[in-house]
Amino acid sequence: MSATLLLSIVFIYFLLLLFVSWKTGKGSNNESFFIGNRRSNWMLVAFGMIGTSLSGVTFVSVPGAVGYDSFHYLQITLGYMLGYFTIAFILLPLYYKLKLISIYGYLETRMGTASYKTGTLFFIVSRWFGATARLYLVVNIMQVIILDKLHVPFWVTTLIILAMIILYTYEGGVKTIVWTDTLQTSCMLIGLIVCSAYILHHLNMNIGESLDAMRIHGFTEIFNTNIDDKNFFVKQILAGAFITITMTGIDQEMMQKSISVTRLKDSKKNMVSLGFIMLIVISLFLFLGGLLHLFKIQENIVASGDQLFPAIAMEHAPAALSVIFIIALISALFPSADGAMTALTSSICIDILGMKRRTDWNEEKQKSIRKKIHLWVALSFLILVLVFKWINNNSMIGIILKLAGYTYGPLLGLFAFGIFSKRKVNDKLVPMVCFAAPVICFFIDYYQKKIFGNFQIGLELIAINGLLTWLGLRMISKSEP
Repeated sequence: MSATLLLSIVFIYFLLLLFVSWKTGKGSNNESFFIGNRRSNWMLVAFGMIGTSLSGVTFVSVPGAVGYDSFHYLQITLGYMLGYFTIAFILLPLYYKLKLISIYGYLETRMGTASYKTGTLFFIVSRWFGATARLYLVVNIMQVIILDKLHVPFWVTTLIILAMIILYTYEGGVKTIVWTDTLQTSCMLIGLIVCSAYILHHLNMNIGESLDAMRIHGFTEIFNTNIDDKNFFVKQILAGAFITITMTGIDQEMMQKSISVTRLKDSKKNMVSLGFIMLIVISLFLFLGGLLHLFKIQENIVASGDQLFPAIAMEHAPAALSVIFIIALISALFPSADGAMTALTSSICIDILGMKRRTDWNEEKQKSIRKKIHLWVALSFLILVLVFKWINNNSMIGIILKLAGYTYGPLLGLFAFGIFSKRKVNDKLVPMVCFAAPVICFFIDYYQKKIFGNFQIGLELIAINGLLTWLGLRMISKSEP
């Protein structure tokens, strides 16, 4: 299919996003940008958060990983459900009770200013790396299948996509994203279903026959029962729970949408529904991954990992399916980047600059500063995406989850200590503890073979990081009189 035609489809899709942004962003102010004026519909938030939670990494990397990791990712997804229930019944009531705009305001209330700033900094670093890694994956695929053919440099592609995101989030922020995420999630899931249906038809199989074929090739194994392996099912389920608690429950981007819902009761519905929906959707992505690998075997395709799905959709399928893939791919791209840019802008404005406390800044000055910060965040995304291009890893999902283990662990420890302990910390020493924990985890991970022998540490590193932070906080705390 013509690269020019595919680029035109991307442009038309973007115009649709701009239209939605224009319709939903009317009369927006800073409260609209930060928390959608607390008037978001919980069903829209729940559905849109599917796209934010999945992103292009799930769309491309999860199916691509089936060839070497079978259906083991479902172990993590089962853990996700435990995490969503924890968020719904422990964290959300806390956020609503304190009427937070930034969830890290809780750390200031509970521990002090240094704890608050430290938590904010770890969120910014975590989301900055995670979101740009996701953005890089999809931009790189679009570069290979469209822009390289038009001789457009990678940095120009990234710059244009970030400019697109700025245009439709610049005014409305969360108020707009709730609606655009719903549109994009719909397109992504339709693409998933249509692509699966096409491959089933091409293979001349029904669902049962395809599952039998996957089982023969060893693709359908869900539970890893080797206790020493890093993919041991208990480790993966626990890791999934902690990943969700940290990357959703104590992540400003994800919670920014949830606390924009008017009532706590509805926000809980949003979170519990999301848990069940994610289990179903991830199962569908793994099923698609099995189909892609059966297709690969039948057609003797060389591509693997993150490149398998794009190669089949663009080189071995009808033009109509290529179009559907492109639309689904960009639908997976935008939710993971627009929400992150908005959340980082909000966190810098509220948590770092203290915008809500500045009585000398009127609404117009706050809006002007917020827009400038938004542009600086976009520039930082451009720089880091170019760094990931230089690194050029074949499977980004491993990098993202590994980074999460280091950067979200201290946040997990901070919130856990604050909620489950009554002790008062020495606030000035909190940054030292939070920075020491990831460093210790790095050495544990690096030398794990010497320390533990055949026992492998995987994604549960995030829980170890959180535990070390909690122990450090206990050491610098004392009982309340």
